[in-house]
Amino acid sequence: MQTREVKPGRPRGATTFEAAPAIAFGQVVRQRRLKLGLAQEELANLAQVERSHMGKIERGEHLPNLVMILKIARALNCKPGKLIDQTAELLLEA
Repeated sequence: MQTREVKPGRPRGATTFEAAPAIAFGQVVRQRRLKLGLAQEELANLAQVERSHMGKIERGEHLPNLVMILKIARALNCKPGKLIDQTAELLLEA
């Protein structure tokens, strides 16, 4: 029997997150940002992340980790749980 070589990393095209939660979280962040009248660049500066990274979060291309969620919530002047609750509501509606 031939053994396969184990390669580090993940296969090409594999994602580390499910798309639906990432998209829903991005929508919540964008809605909150627009409600506050902030530009994406302003929010990125307040959250101490690159503007391009913030754009990926808002488009649902990246699902932030806990530390990033805490930074975004602080920048949006709300509790992290509120962002998560609103994300869950969007997912339940779908």
